[in-house]
Amino acid sequence: MSIVKVKDKSFRTFITEEEIQQRVKAVAEKLNHDMAGKNPLFLAVLNGSFMFAADLMRNITIPCEISFVKLASYQGTTTTGKVKEVVGINESLKDRHVVIVEDIVDTGYTMKHMLESLGTREPASLHICTLLVKPGKLKVNLNIEYPAMEIPNDFIVGYGLDYDQQGRNLRDIYTLVEE
Repeated sequence: MSIVKVKDKSFRTFITEEEIQQRVKAVAEKLNHDMAGKNPLFLAVLNGSFMFAADLMRNITIPCEISFVKLASYQGTTTTGKVKEVVGINESLKDRHVVIVEDIVDTGYTMKHMLESLGTREPASLHICTLLVKPGKLKVNLNIEYPAMEIPNDFIVGYGLDYDQQGRNLRDIYTLVEE
């Protein structure tokens, strides 16, 4: 276990890069099976999901497409509770099988907003794929079909997840050390 300092906070190793890759591969295998013959559109939510989306796509073996959307709901270590769409979707979603690729689902408000927004574009289906989910923090009932891992309510950083825009480049996922 190692400790890293990100800005003014200390974090300890929580999930290793090796375990992350095993879980990403397992989720990709399930998606390859479930989405076979459907040419899904993977819609990665920036900034946090970029590493997960890249590794996920490396393990997807079926014909597919990927696009990106950017939403914002965090400031520092806490959610603002308000979601604002920063960068929209240019592709037509009509009759497409859309897989939302997210880094983490905690309260579920961001995902609920995404599902409502995307649902107006007449997709054939909408699916949620997330690296991490915090079941103890969910405030919205969501059908998360493709979770890579469930975690407790800790604040985490690394593998695309940030603390005030720092720490995204860490290969492992780290949890906050209470000081």
